[in-house]
Amino acid sequence: MKFILNITLILNMLVVKVASAQNHSVEITVVNATSDKGTVNFALYNEANYMKKPVQGKVSKIVKGISTVVFENVSPGEYAVICFHDKNSNEKMDFESNGMPLEDYGATNNVMNFGPPRYDDAKFEVADKNVSLEIRF
Repeated sequence: MKFILNITLILNMLVVKVASAQNHSVEITVVNATSDKGTVNFALYNEANYMKKPVQGKVSKIVKGISTVVFENVSPGEYAVICFHDKNSNEKMDFESNGMPLEDYGATNNVMNFGPPRYDDAKFEVADKNVSLEIRF
């Protein structure tokens, strides 16, 4: 009976260790916000939901032009992050009448194109360790 109890305890410990090892954190830092006014809003996407409903969303204050968030419990896979400087704290990105953005924005890998960021340009891999990336507006 003691042997079975020990085996059960060891198996439970292994299951907990494997389950916790499967999820990682993704730290994203904006390094060049033009002011500390407002917040930076971040969205973590996978390819299936890109620029629709994010896997996770976070909002962070800006201190000395820097804003950082950590997405917790991110399963291994491919992701992209888009963020914008919500200068007026209205929780949405503001645009000119012609569609041009009024607020700074960026995406992982810092590829800037005409138009919205593309998933293939912004994607990164979460595999067997935590990820830390910088975004420049």
